[in-house]
Amino acid sequence: MLDKIRLHAQGALPEDYLANLGDGKPTVFDGRMCRFLRVRFADLQAQVVAHPQWNDVEVLAWVEARVAAAGQTARTDEECEIFNAFLCKRGWRDAGSAILTQRAAEPAVAGKPIATMFDYIDFDEGRDPVAERAWEVKPEVIVIMGVAGAGKTTLGLALAAQLGWAFLDADAFHPESSLAKLRAGEPLDEADRAPWLAALRARITAHLAGAQRLVLACSALKQAYRDTLWVDRSRMRLVFLDGTAELLAARLAARAVNDPAHPLKAGLLPSQLNTLETPSDAVRIEAALDTAHQVAAVRHSLGL
Repeated sequence: MLDKIRLHAQGALPEDYLANLGDGKPTVFDGRMCRFLRVRFADLQAQVVAHPQWNDVEVLAWVEARVAAAGQTARTDEECEIFNAFLCKRGWRDAGSAILTQRAAEPAVAGKPIATMFDYIDFDEGRDPVAERAWEVKPEVIVIMGVAGAGKTTLGLALAAQLGWAFLDADAFHPESSLAKLRAGEPLDEADRAPWLAALRARITAHLAGAQRLVLACSALKQAYRDTLWVDRSRMRLVFLDGTAELLAARLAARAVNDPAHPLKAGLLPSQLNTLETPSDAVRIEAALDTAHQVAAVRHSLGL
């Protein structure tokens, strides 16, 4: 949409785009996008034309500031995810299918594997969305969760090594007071976890801001904890290492009691299992699998 605004200002927008430029038609892309952004097309157009040096991120920042100044509710991560999925699938078995069929028959793209409107746009502009898997939003942060003994660190290290990403173990962010409690077999309370989760969220935020891809091993047993960590749902994915109580107990029993990297005592496993709130939005991986198969399963599920 912003490219169309810029081309129109230069007098270079193709004539067949003019009829659907703007938010006058509620069902075209521009109209839907403006409603999603909570901005009038005319206002957006004026800003883009007045600031030709702005990139797309700077335009979006102006939109967000305008929404906040007007006291409007900010878009949620879930709204962004749903809207992104809608746009990526437009033209596939929906009200846009008829026009997509017409566009796909144009000489420039005839014979291409076009299933959605974005396939058409990509091929029309010289890109190959099938080869590039352009419809997928690749994760930049992967959180591997599960109770103690599931193998989060082992999988995280192996996955990060294969991908060439950074790796962090959430246990390293516990203050010494919390580690002492864990070594003594005492469960952490919410007061212990609050600064720990805040520190993890800050690190995730920093990695996303710097476009530094990250694998984070973190128990994240409750949904509330995961909500705290979820800085940007569109750029993050959750992997749940799931294992039987017997397997987990056996692994913990085999660990050195005072291993500083894994201070949790086996006696706390029942408490962790009781605390665990199984996620509904995670890639589930069997803890019993060997590490190589776990890494392969994660990469296949996430398109990595």
